[in-house]
Amino acid sequence: MLELGSAAAPATDNADLIKDVTEATFMADVVDASMSVPVIVDFWAPWCGPCKTLGPQLEEEVKKAKGRVRMVKVNVDENQMIAGQMRVQSIPTVYAFFQGQPVDGFQGAIPQSQIKQFVEKLVAMSPEDNGLADALDAAEAMLTEGAAEDAAETFAAILDEEPENATAWGGLIRALLAAGDLDRAEAELARVPAAVATAVPVENARAQLQLARQAASAGPLDDLRSKVEADPADQQARFDYATALHADGQIEEAIDQLLESFRRDREWKDGAAKAQLITIFDSLKPTDPIAQKGRRRLSSLIFL
Repeated sequence: MLELGSAAAPATDNADLIKDVTEATFMADVVDASMSVPVIVDFWAPWCGPCKTLGPQLEEEVKKAKGRVRMVKVNVDENQMIAGQMRVQSIPTVYAFFQGQPVDGFQGAIPQSQIKQFVEKLVAMSPEDNGLADALDAAEAMLTEGAAEDAAETFAAILDEEPENATAWGGLIRALLAAGDLDRAEAELARVPAAVATAVPVENARAQLQLARQAASAGPLDDLRSKVEADPADQQARFDYATALHADGQIEEAIDQLLESFRRDREWKDGAAKAQLITIFDSLKPTDPIAQKGRRRLSSLIFL
């Protein structure tokens, strides 16, 4: 079994636990910081009545977590670019980041009991010691370097220590996909505990598995391109062409074809083009520029 250590989380003063952030510090205090522990982002404004109630309640629960969760506050009046990028349409809005990605969130004021549950769920994701965080980083590095089987073993060892670690579950499934073991990836996905089954790292892996299944039956790329060129109105040919493009690693080109399909007939096969686009976006990190650009283009088509 992987040796992860047993040291408790170090004591952290409240100034480090809870802070105001700006556009200049958001990356360091949220995205980078969340690689170690979950970070709650509270979008608020001085004129917002519910914000004045929710903020202190969140702070109270964060302090109780004693360093295993952190919190930042974003004044939307002073940081409109961040609010726009995160698609904050009303306040209060709360997001939680872990391992550089949004993993949970809610809008509006909620009861203290729900706030407590929200924070406790994040505490469950948080590594209890630096050994676990280091192990996650090491497993990701193995996966990046192409050592998929070693990465899978490491993620599995982490799950032995912390069975509800969403990042480790997502990593294990992605590692199995990278190793070409789709059946085992699907079996492991079915074993993910309900408490983290909808967390972003797991949803990301689920989308990647779905796309990998499609890639296995993708048709010849050149033949499908010819069919679309011969009859641009052939929606099935365009959808199949997009699937083949994605299987070939041409993700942006696949998105282009699906957007064109949606533009031509958004209701084709009960919205199949839109559903496929969402699956592709979910398979990518929320900060991936291809995903962000694709989501913006889809939104513009939806509201035409």
